[in-house]
Amino acid sequence: MNNTFPEMVRAVDLKITQAVLVKAEAGSYLAEVSLWEFKQESWRTVYGPIPATIGRNGLVSPERKKEGDGCTPTGVYPLGMVFGSRPIVAIDMPYRQTSEDDFWVDDPASPEYNHWVHGRPKAASYESMLRADGLYRYGVVVEYNTAPVVSGKGSAIFIHLWRASGVPTRGCIAMAEEDLVKLIAWLDPVNWPVIAIPDTNNQ
Repeated sequence: MNNTFPEMVRAVDLKITQAVLVKAEAGSYLAEVSLWEFKQESWRTVYGPIPATIGRNGLVSPERKKEGDGCTPTGVYPLGMVFGSRPIVAIDMPYRQTSEDDFWVDDPASPEYNHWVHGRPKAASYESMLRADGLYRYGVVVEYNTAPVVSGKGSAIFIHLWRASGVPTRGCIAMAEEDLVKLIAWLDPVNWPVIAIPDTNNQ
C-alpha cells in the first residue's frame, strides 16, 4: 500500500472526498490529526493540525495487529456511526446515544467479537459504551476489522476524547473535546469519510 497521503486515500475509492489524516512518528504515541477535503481536483486541509494520541505502543500494520497489543492499525478505513452519552444535534453522520445496556465485545472467542451489543454480551470480555470516565462522551467508530470481522485482529477502534494531553490509548485515536466536536460536525456521509493512517514504521 502506498503510504503517501493523498495517494493512499484515492487508491481505496475515488468517491472519497473527506479524510481524517493521522500522522505519528514510528514508535511514538503522540500524533497530529488534520482534516482534508477533495475539491477542484485537489486535496486541501480544512482544519488542523490537531494534537492527538494513539495506542501506547504506536502504529502497527493490519497484518500484524492483534487484540490487546496497544497498537493503532495503519491503513485507510471508513468512518462509521458517531456515538455518545449525550443527545447531539446538527450533524450529518448517523448517531447512536449510548446507554448502560450498550457494550463492545473484545473477546476473540465470542461470536459477537468486535460488535456493538445491546444487552449483556455472550462473551468473557467486553467494555461499556457508557464509560464512567467520560472518554466516550463523544466518539466515532473506525471501521477497522468489521467487514469481515477476523477473530483476534483487534477490536473497538474509535476516535474519542483523550484522558489528558499526551496520554496514550489502547489503540484508538484520542483528542481534546473541542477538536473532536469540530471533527464530528464536519463529517458528512455523502463524502465517504475515511481515516487515513500512514505506516511511518516502513518509511
